[in-house]
Amino acid sequence: MTDFDAERLADTAHSNQFRLLGTKRLLPLFVTQFLGAFNDNVFKQALMILFAFGGLLAAGANEGLYVNIAAGLFILPFVLFSATAGALADQFEKSRLIRLIKLAEIGVAALAGIALYTQNVAVLLAVLFLFGVQSTFFGPLKYAVLPQHLKSTELVGGNGMLQMGTLTAILLGTSVGGFLGELGEAGDATVWLLAAMLCVAVGGYAASRKIPAAPSTHEGPIRWNPFTETAGLIRVARERKAVFQSILGISWFWLLGTVNLAQIPLLVPNFLAGGPSVVTLILIWFTIAIAVGALLCEVMSGKRVEIGLVPIGAVGVSLFGIDLYYAVAAVQGEGERGALEFLRGEGTPRLLLDLGMMGVFAGLFVVPLQANIQARTPQDRRARVIAANNVLNAVFMVAGAGFAVAWLYVGGSVPGVLLALAFVNIGVAVYIFHQVPEFSMRFLVWAISHSIYRVRHAGLEHIPDRGAAILVCNHVSFVDGPLLAGAVRRPIRFVMHKDVHKAPVLNFIFRTTRTIPIASEKEDPAMLERAFVAIREGLAAGDLLCIFPEGKLTTDGEVDVFRKGIERIVGETPVPVVPMALCGLWGSFFSREGRGMFSKRRGRFWSRVDIRAGPPVPAEHVRAQDLRERVLALRDG
Repeated sequence: MTDFDAERLADTAHSNQFRLLGTKRLLPLFVTQFLGAFNDNVFKQALMILFAFGGLLAAGANEGLYVNIAAGLFILPFVLFSATAGALADQFEKSRLIRLIKLAEIGVAALAGIALYTQNVAVLLAVLFLFGVQSTFFGPLKYAVLPQHLKSTELVGGNGMLQMGTLTAILLGTSVGGFLGELGEAGDATVWLLAAMLCVAVGGYAASRKIPAAPSTHEGPIRWNPFTETAGLIRVARERKAVFQSILGISWFWLLGTVNLAQIPLLVPNFLAGGPSVVTLILIWFTIAIAVGALLCEVMSGKRVEIGLVPIGAVGVSLFGIDLYYAVAAVQGEGERGALEFLRGEGTPRLLLDLGMMGVFAGLFVVPLQANIQARTPQDRRARVIAANNVLNAVFMVAGAGFAVAWLYVGGSVPGVLLALAFVNIGVAVYIFHQVPEFSMRFLVWAISHSIYRVRHAGLEHIPDRGAAILVCNHVSFVDGPLLAGAVRRPIRFVMHKDVHKAPVLNFIFRTTRTIPIASEKEDPAMLERAFVAIREGLAAGDLLCIFPEGKLTTDGEVDVFRKGIERIVGETPVPVVPMALCGLWGSFFSREGRGMFSKRRGRFWSRVDIRAGPPVPAEHVRAQDLRERVLALRDG
C-alpha cells in the first residue's frame, strides 16, 4: 500500500476541511488551481482597468463595450473546447494532463507580457482567449480528480476548500491586476506584470508535479468535432435529472457572477464616484464573501452533500441583489474617490452589506450543486459530465455578457443590469426547484433538523454506503422521517403508516422521497400487499429503506412491540438490517406527549435529539423481538 492509499483510508471522522490541506490528496491540486486562477485574474483585471479608465488609447471611447467583450471572450473557449477537454480527462491519466496544461500556461504568460508592451488591443484579447483555453482544459481535470482522491465524507469540504482557494486567488489576482492596471495609466507596468505572471506560472507547474496519479476511467474514441462531441456530452449529462438541473443551477450562478463582476469597473467611476482602488476594494469584498459562503457549506451540511442549502442561497442572492440597486442610488460622493474616502462616504455600509450577503448566499448556492454532480455521476463519465457543466457554464456566461452588451448598447444603465438579473434569478430558481422537487424537499428536511431540533449522530458508519439495506427505528413523532433523512448520507425510502404519510407539508417530503404508504391488514389489506410489493422492488433495485416496526406513533414514549412484517420482508429479500434509535423527541412539539402539538400547551422547541445506529444484523438472524431489544439498548445508551 502506498503512502497516498494509507492516507486516503485513514480515519477522518474528526477531521475538517482545513486539515485536508495537510494531505497530498488535496494540497498540490489546491496550490495548482490557486496559482492558475491567480494568473488568469491578474491579467484580466489589469486589462479591465486599462479599458475602463482609459489606460489603453486604442480602446477609445468604447470602454463599456470592451469590458464586456473581454469578459465574454475569456469564456468562449469553454463553449468551443470543453467537450474535447472532458473526453481527454476521462481517457488519460489526469495528473499528467494537468502538468502539460501548466507548461502551456508559462508560454501564454510570456505572450501576455509582449501584448501589454505593444498595447495592441487585438493581441491582448487573443491572450485573454488563450488563458480561457488553458482554463477550459484544466476545469474537468480538477473536479474529476477530487472524487478519486477524497472520501465521500470529504467531498463537500474538498469542494469548499477548492472553491475558497479559487476565490482567494481571484481576490489576490484582482488586487494585483488592479494595482498594475493603475500603474499602466501612469507608466509602463509591463515588466512587473510579466515577471509576476511568469513566476506564478512556473510555481503552478512545480505544484502540479506533486499531484498524485488519477488513472483514466473510460476507454473509447475521442471525437474532435466540438459540435458533435458537445451534443454527446449534453446527452450524458441529461441521463440524471437532478445532476442536469444542478448543472443548470451552476451555470446560472456563473452568469450572475460574471455579469455582476464585469459591471463593477463601470459602476464605480460612473455611479459611485470611485477610482481604481474602489474597484479593487469592491471585488475583494465580494470575493471574500463568496469564499465565506463556500466554507460555511460544510458546517451547515454536516459534511454531507446537502442540496437543501441551494434554495437558501437562491433566495438570499435575489433579496440582497434587489436591495443593491437601491443601495447604489443611495451612495453619495463626488469626483474620483480613493478606497478610504469611499468607505467613509454616505451609503457605503449598505452597499457593502448587500454585496457581502449576495456573496455569502452565492457560495451556499453553488458548492452543494458542484458536490452533487460529483457524488451522483458514475466515475467512468464524471469528467465528461463536468465538461458538459463547463460548456453550459460558458454558454450562460457568454449569453450574460451578450445581454449586458445589448443592455448598455440600447442605453440601459449598469445598476439596471443588476436589478434585472436579481428578478430573473427568482424565476430561474422557481423553475429548477419545480423540475426537481428534491431541492425543496431537502431544504425542508434541513430546516426541520437545524431549526426546531438540535441533532447529534452516533454510529451512522454502520449504515452501508451502497446496496440494499433496511433501517428499523422506534417511532416517536411525526418528523421522525425528516430527521433520519437529514442525518443519513444516503437517500432513504421510508415505509410509513398512511396517516403519517398524509400529514400536511410532510406529505411533500414523503412523496418526493418515494415513501411507501402502508396500513395494517385490518385497516386496508390491499394497501398492505401493495406495500410489500413496492418494498421487494425497492430492495431489488438497491434502495435503502427505513421501517418503523411498531406500526404507529408511540402514545406513551415507550417502544411498542415490533410487528413481524420485518421478518417477512427479509425472508423474501435477504438484506442486512440496521437497528436505529431516536432519543429526545418525546415531549417535543411533534410528539403525542401531553405537551405536544395536539394539546393546548405547546411542546418544547430546540429539543436535543440523538440519532444512534448499531451494527447491521444479517438477514438470517433477523427476529422482530431481537431488533426491538437492540433498539431499546441504543435508545437507553
